[in-house]
Amino acid sequence: MDAFEGLFFVFIILIFGVVYFLPTIVASNRDHPNTGWIFVFNLFIAGTILGWLILLFWASSSDKPEKVDR
Repeated sequence: MDAFEGLFFVFIILIFGVVYFLPTIVASNRDHPNTGWIFVFNLFIAGTILGWLILLFWASSSDKPEKVDR
């Protein structure tokens, strides 16, 4: 394996990691109150497509009331 193949392999692993943990990243960026639970479930059930989609939906939902400008 030459250096290019090694860098390519690392790049693919990083991309896979970001996509796999996307629900946790979204929850963290949105200050979701259940970010910790989303991370735990992300570790164990995000390997299934359905589990990953459910977690992404949960991370995108907001439990906080919307601010109303008056």
